[in-house]
Amino acid sequence: MCGICGFVGEQEQRETVLRNMMEAIRHRGPDAKGTYEGDGVSLGFCRLSIIDLESGNQPLYNENGTLSLVFNGEIYNYRELREELKRKGHIFSTETDSEVLLHGYEEYGKKLLKKLRGMFAFAIWDSEKKQLFAARDFFGIKPFYYAVIGGRFVFASELKSILKFPGCPKKVNERALEQYLSFQYSAMNETFFEGIYKLSPGHFLTYKKNHLVINQYYSPELLPEDMEDDQIEKELERVLEMSLKRHMVSDVEVGAFLSGGIDSNYVAAGFQGKKVFTVGFGSKNNRYSEIERAEELAQILPVEHYSKVITKEEFWDAVPEVMYYLDEPSGDASAIALYFVAGEAAKQVKVVLSGEGADEFFGGYNIYREPEALKWMSWIPEKIRRLIANVAKHLPDMKGRDYLIRAGIPIEERYIGNANIFCTQERRMLLKRPSGAFSTEAFLSGQYETAGNLKKMEKMQQIDINNWLPGDILQKADRMSMAHSLELRVPYLDYDIFELARRLPESAKIRNHQTKYMFRKVAAKKLPEQMANRKKLGFPVPIRVWIKEEPWKSEIEKAFTSESAKQYFHEEKLLELLEKHVSGKQDNSRKIWTVYMFLVWHQVYLGEGFVE
Repeated sequence: MCGICGFVGEQEQRETVLRNMMEAIRHRGPDAKGTYEGDGVSLGFCRLSIIDLESGNQPLYNENGTLSLVFNGEIYNYRELREELKRKGHIFSTETDSEVLLHGYEEYGKKLLKKLRGMFAFAIWDSEKKQLFAARDFFGIKPFYYAVIGGRFVFASELKSILKFPGCPKKVNERALEQYLSFQYSAMNETFFEGIYKLSPGHFLTYKKNHLVINQYYSPELLPEDMEDDQIEKELERVLEMSLKRHMVSDVEVGAFLSGGIDSNYVAAGFQGKKVFTVGFGSKNNRYSEIERAEELAQILPVEHYSKVITKEEFWDAVPEVMYYLDEPSGDASAIALYFVAGEAAKQVKVVLSGEGADEFFGGYNIYREPEALKWMSWIPEKIRRLIANVAKHLPDMKGRDYLIRAGIPIEERYIGNANIFCTQERRMLLKRPSGAFSTEAFLSGQYETAGNLKKMEKMQQIDINNWLPGDILQKADRMSMAHSLELRVPYLDYDIFELARRLPESAKIRNHQTKYMFRKVAAKKLPEQMANRKKLGFPVPIRVWIKEEPWKSEIEKAFTSESAKQYFHEEKLLELLEKHVSGKQDNSRKIWTVYMFLVWHQVYLGEGFVE
């Protein structure tokens, strides 16, 4: 795992500029660094040594030096590709996975991307064509930011590196802010800074003679088909074991994150490492700690279990630093818990396996059961259901009210992902200057059209795979691990696993009110039955309680009345949210936290100064 950066175009003091960009992402690769400065291009690399520790430094070059590579990630099938390329006459000078990208690009061009199994973001400079080629992996595990600044194409693993480039504008993108208030993460390919963009998952770009072209090479769409349980079980077990084996390729020790949930439990039971890591909040045996569940499995396996209880003081003190490493605001409080568990793991190992992706691929979120629960009103004509929903919106917050609302609104209008913080109308009332950003419904309309033939649950799943997974889950996984120079690998997010998962019928995911039905059946072969069938707990953080307590309540109130807040929000609306939550009238914790995280991020990156 590494950090990459660079720019195409002439630049004064380019050595200093490149060095400053590299320093901003030094945490991604503290073991070594390298640069390439050719005719019209500058490339920078910060290395975290995992494979071929002695000779894996970058930039790497092909035999005649016409291609130069900087690469962030891991290619797990590099040995097979290496042998294939050697048979075609390519000469390798290292044992790294990185060099496979160089020779593979020489041989196959953009077609190489479909052959790769792993996580990656890389850039290749062709000195003969004067062209930059860059690509990002299938699901968005590794990040790639870019911008055109003063006629130069600038790219980096993290946004903060691009901000170091001379002339980079540091203006907040208010369209991104408006969508963030609904999604709780940066949902657009535009970032929170005007003019800086993210290369989307499954995409590649070319930049030549001031001309940027972006293309998609992979689309993770669901294509369900009829399959028998026996066939599913056999194929699923095979691809899971194959992926776990691939993800253990390393010249350093590999550990694993372990919660009380089935996803990490299956990884811990199947990987060949010895150390696992867990964090929690508060005393033992409470709803905010999975340490006890993790200890139970660790003793059965057995593995060495390292755990940490995070105090509320540690949690709140870490918020500004977490916002710095995240690059963009995130209303997902579990990012901070992930920051701490990554810190604990980094004391022991350089690589960890984690369970991201299983919920999206196999139907693990409880919200996916909603269409089944709402079917009892499906016999009522849609116009009448919508009328009932509109009436229910004006009723007091009582049992059954939300059910009537959800049952009356089509899935395309009500589901934007696992987080739905402020609706379009609410965010426009909250903002002083609504940006004119698309409503959430319009923003996702194209994706819902693509998913048109899928069942409701499958539509929800596909929306999450294309939005929630890269925008929230993988963004925090990459940044929180890299903050501690720790490589995080996600064995469920494997191309071959998804090629099976996309074919699974709905009944293989939700059956008898149980989520991840077939995955649980496979997992039960390696885990005790009670662990294979446990309900999902997630990564719970007690912010709902803490927001009501001092000094945290006062800190949030201070943020809500700061100059930063007044610049974007109606102050009285923010204070009303806080007052109703503290008084117990409404649970506004997620809304409050989402706004507060933007304001902390704003202070960290733009220095408005309300955090002590």
